[in-house]
Amino acid sequence: MEITDKKNFCIILAGGRGRRLWPVSREQYPKQFVDLFGTGRTQLQATFDRFARLLPKENIFVCTCKEYLHLVKEQLPEVSELNTIAEPIHRNTAPSVAWATMRILKRNADANIIIAPSDQLILDETAFAHSMDVGVGYVTENDVLLAMGVKPTRPEPGYGYIQLGDLSCKPEVYKVKSFTEKPERDFAKMFMESGEFYWNTGIFISNARHLIQNFEHIFPTVLRNLKTDKPNYTYEEEMAYVDANYPRYPNLSLDYAILEQSQDVFVMKCNFGWADLGTWHAIYEVMSKVKDDNVVMDSEVILEDCHNNIIRLPKGRLGVFNGLEGYIVAEEGDVLLICKKSDNSSMVKKYVSEVRLKYGEKFV
Repeated sequence: MEITDKKNFCIILAGGRGRRLWPVSREQYPKQFVDLFGTGRTQLQATFDRFARLLPKENIFVCTCKEYLHLVKEQLPEVSELNTIAEPIHRNTAPSVAWATMRILKRNADANIIIAPSDQLILDETAFAHSMDVGVGYVTENDVLLAMGVKPTRPEPGYGYIQLGDLSCKPEVYKVKSFTEKPERDFAKMFMESGEFYWNTGIFISNARHLIQNFEHIFPTVLRNLKTDKPNYTYEEEMAYVDANYPRYPNLSLDYAILEQSQDVFVMKCNFGWADLGTWHAIYEVMSKVKDDNVVMDSEVILEDCHNNIIRLPKGRLGVFNGLEGYIVAEEGDVLLICKKSDNSSMVKKYVSEVRLKYGEKFV
Protein backbone atom coordinates (compact mmCIF):
# COMPACT_ATOMS: atom_id res chain seq x y z
CA MET A 1 0.00 0.00 0.00
CA GLU A 2 1.57 3.27 -1.15
CA ILE A 3 0.77 6.28 1.02
CA THR A 4 0.25 8.35 -2.15
CA ASP A 5 -2.82 6.22 -2.98
CA LYS A 6 -5.89 8.47 -3.33
CA LYS A 7 -7.74 6.48 -0.66
CA ASN A 8 -5.35 7.82 2.01
CA PHE A 9 -6.28 11.01 3.88
CA CYS A 10 -4.84 13.19 6.61
CA ILE A 11 -6.54 15.25 9.34
CA ILE A 12 -4.43 18.06 10.83
CA LEU A 13 -5.52 19.25 14.28
CA ALA A 14 -5.30 23.04 14.53
CA GLY A 15 -7.88 24.18 17.07
CA GLY A 16 -5.83 24.41 20.27
CA ARG A 17 -5.44 27.54 22.38
CA GLY A 18 -1.73 26.99 23.07
CA ARG A 19 -1.79 28.53 26.55
CA ARG A 20 1.40 26.77 27.68
CA LEU A 21 3.40 28.85 25.16
CA TRP A 22 1.97 32.18 26.33
CA PRO A 23 2.65 35.01 25.67
CA VAL A 24 3.95 34.17 22.17
CA SER A 25 0.87 31.98 21.74
CA ARG A 26 -2.17 34.18 22.39
CA GLU A 27 -5.89 33.50 22.51
CA GLN A 28 -6.48 35.30 19.21
CA TYR A 29 -3.31 33.96 17.56
CA PRO A 30 -2.26 30.59 19.05
CA LYS A 31 0.99 28.76 18.46
CA GLN A 32 -0.03 26.73 15.39
CA PHE A 33 -0.42 29.98 13.44
CA VAL A 34 2.95 31.38 14.58
CA ASP A 35 6.34 31.06 12.88
CA LEU A 36 8.22 30.19 16.06
CA PHE A 37 11.66 29.67 14.54
CA GLY A 38 11.86 32.25 11.77
CA THR A 39 11.64 29.70 8.93
CA GLY A 40 9.04 31.68 7.00
CA ARG A 41 6.36 29.02 7.64
CA THR A 42 4.08 28.71 10.65
CA GLN A 43 3.65 25.43 12.53
CA LEU A 44 0.39 24.74 10.67
CA GLN A 45 1.98 25.47 7.29
CA ALA A 46 4.99 23.28 8.06
CA THR A 47 2.70 20.38 9.00
CA PHE A 48 0.68 20.85 5.81
CA ASP A 49 3.90 20.93 3.77
CA ARG A 50 5.02 17.66 5.38
CA PHE A 51 1.84 15.82 4.42
CA ALA A 52 1.55 17.47 1.02
CA ARG A 53 4.80 15.68 0.13
CA LEU A 54 3.14 12.36 1.00
CA LEU A 55 -0.53 12.69 0.03
CA PRO A 56 -2.68 14.37 -2.61
CA LYS A 57 -3.32 17.92 -1.34
CA GLU A 58 -7.06 17.47 -1.86
CA ASN A 59 -6.95 14.65 0.74
CA ILE A 60 -5.65 16.88 3.56
CA PHE A 61 -8.26 18.11 6.05
CA VAL A 62 -7.80 20.70 8.79
CA CYS A 63 -9.78 20.69 12.04
CA THR A 64 -10.03 24.03 13.84
CA CYS A 65 -12.66 26.15 15.57
CA LYS A 66 -14.68 28.99 14.09
CA GLU A 67 -12.55 31.67 15.82
CA TYR A 68 -9.50 30.50 13.86
CA LEU A 69 -11.15 29.73 10.54
CA HIS A 70 -9.93 33.00 9.03
CA LEU A 71 -6.34 32.15 10.01
CA VAL A 72 -6.57 28.71 8.38
CA LYS A 73 -7.92 30.29 5.18
CA GLU A 74 -5.20 32.93 5.24
CA GLN A 75 -2.32 30.52 5.85
CA LEU A 76 -3.58 27.55 3.80
CA PRO A 77 -5.58 28.96 0.88
CA GLU A 78 -5.08 25.64 -0.94
CA VAL A 79 -7.31 23.85 1.59
CA SER A 80 -10.89 24.00 0.35
CA GLU A 81 -13.94 24.79 2.44
CA LEU A 82 -15.01 21.15 2.11
CA ASN A 83 -11.71 20.08 3.68
CA THR A 84 -12.01 22.42 6.65
CA ILE A 85 -13.77 21.34 9.83
CA ALA A 86 -14.54 24.40 11.99
CA GLU A 87 -16.14 23.60 15.34
CA PRO A 88 -19.03 25.98 16.10
CA ILE A 89 -18.19 25.52 19.79
CA HIS A 90 -14.97 24.19 21.29
CA ARG A 91 -15.29 20.48 22.10
CA ASN A 92 -11.64 19.32 22.00
CA THR A 93 -10.14 17.07 19.32
CA ALA A 94 -12.18 13.84 19.34
CA PRO A 95 -15.57 15.28 18.22
CA SER A 96 -13.99 17.29 15.39
CA VAL A 97 -12.08 14.22 14.16
CA ALA A 98 -15.32 12.21 14.28
CA TRP A 99 -16.96 14.88 12.11
CA ALA A 100 -14.03 14.94 9.67
CA THR A 101 -14.06 11.13 9.48
CA MET A 102 -17.74 11.14 8.58
CA ARG A 103 -17.06 13.63 5.79
CA ILE A 104 -14.11 11.60 4.48
CA LEU A 105 -16.17 8.39 4.48
CA LYS A 106 -18.78 10.10 2.36
CA ARG A 107 -16.04 10.82 -0.17
CA ASN A 108 -14.31 7.42 -0.02
CA ALA A 109 -15.76 4.41 1.83
CA ASP A 110 -12.35 2.66 1.79
CA ALA A 111 -10.37 5.59 3.19
CA ASN A 112 -7.42 5.35 5.55
CA ILE A 113 -6.79 8.34 7.81
CA ILE A 114 -3.66 9.78 9.42
CA ILE A 115 -4.44 12.15 12.29
CA ALA A 116 -1.67 14.56 13.33
CA PRO A 117 -1.31 17.63 15.56
CA SER A 118 -0.14 20.85 13.90
CA ASP A 119 2.51 21.76 16.49
CA GLN A 120 5.20 19.11 16.21
CA LEU A 121 8.82 19.08 15.15
CA ILE A 122 9.93 16.23 12.86
CA LEU A 123 13.68 16.06 12.33
CA ASP A 124 13.90 13.10 9.92
CA GLU A 125 11.36 13.56 7.14
CA THR A 126 12.48 10.41 5.29
CA ALA A 127 11.97 8.21 8.36
CA PHE A 128 8.63 9.93 8.98
CA ALA A 129 7.44 9.15 5.45
CA HIS A 130 8.47 5.51 5.91
CA SER A 131 6.57 5.23 9.21
CA MET A 132 3.45 6.71 7.66
CA ASP A 133 3.71 4.30 4.72
CA VAL A 134 4.10 1.25 6.98
CA GLY A 135 1.30 2.46 9.27
CA VAL A 136 -1.15 3.00 6.42
CA GLY A 137 -0.36 -0.45 5.06
CA TYR A 138 -1.01 -1.99 8.47
CA VAL A 139 -4.44 -0.40 9.00
CA THR A 140 -5.44 -1.32 5.46
CA GLU A 141 -5.10 -4.98 6.42
CA ASN A 142 -6.14 -4.72 10.10
CA ASP A 143 -9.07 -3.04 11.85
CA VAL A 144 -7.02 -1.32 14.55
CA LEU A 145 -6.25 2.13 15.88
CA LEU A 146 -2.51 2.59 15.45
CA ALA A 147 -0.56 5.10 17.56
CA MET A 148 2.89 6.32 16.55
CA GLY A 149 5.32 5.99 19.45
CA VAL A 150 8.92 7.20 19.82
CA LYS A 151 11.51 6.08 22.34
CA PRO A 152 11.93 8.53 25.25
CA THR A 153 15.22 10.38 25.39
CA ARG A 154 14.63 11.97 28.80
CA PRO A 155 12.14 11.61 31.69
CA GLU A 156 9.78 14.24 30.28
CA PRO A 157 6.69 14.68 32.51
CA GLY A 158 4.86 16.76 29.90
CA TYR A 159 4.27 13.87 27.46
CA GLY A 160 2.03 10.82 27.38
CA TYR A 161 3.59 7.35 27.80
CA ILE A 162 2.37 4.19 26.03
CA GLN A 163 3.35 0.82 27.49
CA LEU A 164 4.14 -1.86 24.91
CA GLY A 165 2.23 -5.12 25.18
CA ASP A 166 2.48 -8.20 22.98
CA LEU A 167 4.14 -8.00 19.57
CA SER A 168 1.69 -8.16 16.68
CA CYS A 169 2.13 -10.02 13.39
CA LYS A 170 4.04 -6.98 12.12
CA PRO A 171 7.56 -6.15 13.37
CA GLU A 172 7.67 -2.98 15.50
CA VAL A 173 3.88 -3.01 16.08
CA TYR A 174 2.67 -3.89 19.60
CA LYS A 175 -0.61 -4.13 21.43
CA VAL A 176 -1.02 -1.18 23.81
CA LYS A 177 -0.83 -2.44 27.38
CA SER A 178 -1.40 0.85 29.21
CA PHE A 179 -1.32 4.61 28.74
CA THR A 180 -0.25 7.29 31.21
CA GLU A 181 -0.72 10.98 30.44
CA LYS A 182 1.79 13.49 31.87
CA PRO A 183 3.20 11.42 34.78
CA GLU A 184 5.23 12.81 37.65
CA ARG A 185 8.94 13.05 36.87
CA ASP A 186 9.83 10.02 39.05
CA PHE A 187 7.34 7.86 37.15
CA ALA A 188 8.54 9.24 33.82
CA LYS A 189 12.09 8.26 34.78
CA MET A 190 10.92 4.78 35.73
CA PHE A 191 9.00 4.43 32.45
CA MET A 192 12.01 5.51 30.40
CA GLU A 193 14.43 3.19 32.19
CA SER A 194 12.12 0.18 31.86
CA GLY A 195 12.31 0.21 28.06
CA GLU A 196 8.63 -0.78 27.91
CA PHE A 197 7.24 2.71 27.41
CA TYR A 198 7.25 4.97 24.36
CA TRP A 199 6.21 8.60 24.06
CA ASN A 200 2.80 9.16 22.53
CA THR A 201 3.32 11.47 19.54
CA GLY A 202 -0.41 12.12 19.17
CA ILE A 203 -0.23 10.80 15.60
CA PHE A 204 -2.77 8.05 14.91
CA ILE A 205 -3.61 5.99 11.83
CA SER A 206 -6.74 3.94 11.17
CA ASN A 207 -9.01 2.93 8.37
CA ALA A 208 -12.00 5.24 8.41
CA ARG A 209 -14.64 2.54 8.89
CA HIS A 210 -13.00 1.23 12.06
CA LEU A 211 -12.35 4.74 13.34
CA ILE A 212 -15.98 5.81 12.99
CA GLN A 213 -17.15 2.60 14.70
CA ASN A 214 -15.01 3.47 17.71
CA PHE A 215 -16.42 6.99 17.85
CA GLU A 216 -19.96 5.59 17.69
CA HIS A 217 -19.26 3.54 20.82
CA ILE A 218 -18.06 6.64 22.69
CA PHE A 219 -20.26 9.50 21.50
CA PRO A 220 -24.00 10.20 21.55
CA THR A 221 -25.80 9.83 18.23
CA VAL A 222 -25.24 13.41 17.10
CA LEU A 223 -23.93 13.07 13.55
CA ARG A 224 -25.39 9.58 13.12
CA ASN A 225 -28.86 11.08 13.27
CA LEU A 226 -28.03 13.26 10.28
CA LYS A 227 -26.99 10.20 8.26
CA THR A 228 -30.18 8.39 9.28
CA ASP A 229 -32.56 11.27 8.61
CA LYS A 230 -30.94 12.48 5.38
CA PRO A 231 -28.58 9.92 3.82
CA ASN A 232 -27.97 12.23 0.84
CA TYR A 233 -27.59 15.44 2.84
CA THR A 234 -25.96 18.44 1.19
CA TYR A 235 -23.05 20.45 2.54
CA GLU A 236 -25.42 23.25 3.55
CA GLU A 237 -27.68 20.80 5.40
CA GLU A 238 -24.67 19.29 7.16
CA MET A 239 -23.44 22.68 8.35
CA ALA A 240 -26.88 23.76 9.58
CA TYR A 241 -27.30 20.46 11.43
CA VAL A 242 -23.85 20.70 13.04
CA ASP A 243 -24.45 24.30 14.17
CA ALA A 244 -27.62 23.18 15.92
CA ASN A 245 -26.41 19.88 17.39
CA TYR A 246 -22.62 20.01 17.90
CA PRO A 247 -22.85 21.40 21.47
CA ARG A 248 -24.31 18.02 22.51
CA TYR A 249 -20.88 16.44 22.10
CA PRO A 250 -18.74 15.97 25.24
CA ASN A 251 -15.41 17.78 25.61
CA LEU A 252 -13.09 14.86 24.86
CA SER A 253 -9.51 14.66 23.59
CA LEU A 254 -8.52 12.28 20.83
CA ASP A 255 -5.77 10.76 22.99
CA TYR A 256 -8.30 9.87 25.67
CA ALA A 257 -10.90 8.64 23.17
CA ILE A 258 -8.44 6.31 21.45
CA LEU A 259 -5.90 5.25 24.07
CA GLU A 260 -8.21 4.97 27.08
CA GLN A 261 -11.66 4.27 25.63
CA SER A 262 -11.11 2.11 22.56
CA GLN A 263 -10.33 -1.55 21.98
CA ASP A 264 -7.84 -2.88 19.41
CA VAL A 265 -5.28 -0.12 20.01
CA PHE A 266 -1.73 -0.78 18.86
CA VAL A 267 1.47 1.26 18.88
CA MET A 268 4.23 1.29 16.27
CA LYS A 269 7.83 2.01 17.24
CA CYS A 270 9.05 5.00 15.22
CA ASN A 271 12.34 6.84 14.97
CA PHE A 272 11.80 10.07 13.07
CA GLY A 273 13.16 12.64 15.54
CA TRP A 274 10.00 13.93 17.18
CA ALA A 275 9.19 16.71 19.63
CA ASP A 276 5.96 18.26 20.83
CA LEU A 277 6.26 22.05 20.60
CA GLY A 278 3.62 22.63 23.24
CA THR A 279 5.69 24.02 26.12
CA TRP A 280 8.72 26.25 26.61
CA HIS A 281 10.52 23.45 28.43
CA ALA A 282 9.93 20.96 25.60
CA ILE A 283 11.21 23.44 23.01
CA TYR A 284 14.28 24.10 25.15
CA GLU A 285 15.04 20.40 25.41
CA VAL A 286 14.85 19.73 21.68
CA MET A 287 16.41 22.88 20.18
CA SER A 288 20.10 23.27 19.42
CA LYS A 289 21.85 25.35 22.04
CA VAL A 290 24.10 28.34 21.58
CA LYS A 291 26.90 29.22 23.99
CA ASP A 292 26.34 28.10 27.62
CA ASP A 293 23.29 25.97 26.77
CA ASN A 294 21.03 28.87 25.89
CA VAL A 295 18.25 28.55 23.30
CA VAL A 296 17.61 31.73 21.32
CA MET A 297 14.53 31.54 19.08
CA ASP A 298 14.82 33.85 16.09
CA SER A 299 15.82 36.78 18.34
CA GLU A 300 18.57 39.40 18.55
CA VAL A 301 20.38 39.13 21.89
CA ILE A 302 23.63 39.82 23.68
CA LEU A 303 24.33 37.29 26.44
CA GLU A 304 26.95 37.55 29.15
CA ASP A 305 27.35 34.98 31.92
CA CYS A 306 23.97 33.45 31.01
CA HIS A 307 23.20 29.74 31.12
CA ASN A 308 20.32 27.35 30.37
CA ASN A 309 17.81 29.96 29.23
CA ILE A 310 15.25 30.05 26.43
CA ILE A 311 14.64 33.46 24.85
CA ARG A 312 12.10 34.56 22.25
CA LEU A 313 11.74 38.27 21.44
CA PRO A 314 9.73 40.06 18.72
CA LYS A 315 11.32 41.22 15.50
CA GLY A 316 12.98 44.62 15.87
CA ARG A 317 13.72 44.11 19.59
CA LEU A 318 17.17 43.63 21.07
CA GLY A 319 17.69 41.87 24.40
CA VAL A 320 20.81 42.33 26.55
CA PHE A 321 21.17 39.83 29.39
CA ASN A 322 23.72 39.40 32.14
CA GLY A 323 23.84 36.73 34.86
CA LEU A 324 20.59 35.02 33.85
CA GLU A 325 20.36 31.28 34.56
CA GLY A 326 17.52 28.85 33.92
CA TYR A 327 14.84 31.31 32.75
CA ILE A 328 12.18 31.71 30.09
CA VAL A 329 12.20 35.17 28.54
CA ALA A 330 9.33 35.54 26.07
CA GLU A 331 7.79 38.73 24.75
CA GLU A 332 4.94 39.25 22.33
CA GLY A 333 2.99 42.46 21.77
CA ASP A 334 2.04 43.94 25.12
CA VAL A 335 3.24 41.08 27.36
CA LEU A 336 6.69 40.17 28.65
CA LEU A 337 7.14 36.91 30.56
CA ILE A 338 10.25 36.28 32.66
CA CYS A 339 10.05 33.19 34.83
CA LYS A 340 12.10 30.23 35.97
CA LYS A 341 12.33 27.49 33.35
CA SER A 342 10.56 24.42 34.69
CA ASP A 343 9.27 21.15 33.30
CA ASN A 344 5.95 21.99 34.96
CA SER A 345 3.98 23.41 32.04
CA SER A 346 0.99 24.17 34.27
CA MET A 347 2.94 27.11 35.73
CA VAL A 348 2.56 29.20 32.57
CA LYS A 349 -1.14 28.26 32.35
CA LYS A 350 -1.49 29.44 35.94
CA TYR A 351 -0.10 32.84 34.99
CA VAL A 352 -2.52 33.03 32.07
CA SER A 353 -5.43 32.40 34.46
CA GLU A 354 -4.15 35.01 36.91
CA VAL A 355 -3.71 37.61 34.17
CA ARG A 356 -7.23 36.91 32.87
CA LEU A 357 -8.73 37.36 36.35
CA LYS A 358 -6.81 40.56 37.13
CA TYR A 359 -6.66 42.28 33.74
CA GLY A 360 -9.29 40.61 31.58
CA GLU A 361 -8.84 39.19 28.09
CA LYS A 362 -6.62 41.94 26.69
CA PHE A 363 -3.33 40.37 27.68
CA VAL A 364 -4.38 36.74 27.15
